[in-house]
Formats: sequence, structure tokens, C-alpha cells
Amino acid sequence: MANLRRVSDLPTGLTPLELAKLVLTRIEDANGYAKVRKQRFRWKSVAVRVSVLVMTAASTIILGLQNLNPWTGTAFSLVAIATVVGALEPFFAWRSLWVLMEEAAYRFYRLHDELEYYLASVPPDELDARRIREVFDEYQGIWDRLSNRWLQYREISDR
Repeated sequence: MANLRRVSDLPTGLTPLELAKLVLTRIEDANGYAKVRKQRFRWKSVAVRVSVLVMTAASTIILGLQNLNPWTGTAFSLVAIATVVGALEPFFAWRSLWVLMEEAAYRFYRLHDELEYYLASVPPDELDARRIREVFDEYQGIWDRLSNRWLQYREISDR
């Protein structure tokens, strides 16, 4: 991922316009990362919820057919499996991580729009490197918040 580039690989002495384009590229890369992860976590969360729903419904129906011992055994098996699958969601925190990626994507898009508007509204020779630095600092802040909350979710799910 572009965010993991080594400092020595980064260009130096950029004009404010080049610096702004570099920051825009980084934000776009971050949005791509958040989008892919968000989709993966959403799919896993939905798959777990649907699996639990199907197994719980099937086991309830089967338990209603108690005169058939094989069915009763199957129903109890499904209840046990549903319990295990239901325990996976809090353990892996896929839903929480999905929402976290949704929030990160929102923040990255907003930051991207702010910088893009700034570039479009100010002539290139009047761009302020400090303003671009502020945007980059906010970009770093988004990554910091995302990483810290990710670690909090992982710590909670490991308990």
C-alpha cells in the first residue's frame, strides 16, 4: 500500500502544488484501502448473521418435529453450531470493523474534497504549503484514530 512507502522514496523540494498532489494521492490510496477492508468486513458480518438466522430457524422448526429422533439430534446440532457461529462475530468484531472503515472512508473523502477544492480555488503560485501541511496532518490524524480504534476492537475481541 502507498502509505507504507519509505521516507527515502519520497520526493523532496516539491512545490506546494506537487506537495498537494502527493497528499491527494495518499488520501486516495487510503480511501481504496478503507473501501476494500470495509467490503470484506461487511460481507463477513452479513454472512455470520444470515448463517445464525438460518440455523436458528431450521433448528426451531426441527425441534417441532420431536417424534423423529434423527431430526431432534440434527436440531440440537444446529443450535450448537449457531451458538458457535454467533460467537464469531463478537470475537472477530467484523461489524465494528466494517463501521470503522465506513467512518474512515467518510473522513478520507471529506479531506480529499477539501484539498481538491483548495487546489481548484487558489492559483498554483499562491498555494500555501502550511495549508497543505495542515491537510496532511489531518490525514495522519485519521490514520492514527483508525489504527488506535482498530487495536481497541481487537483487544476487546481477544478477551
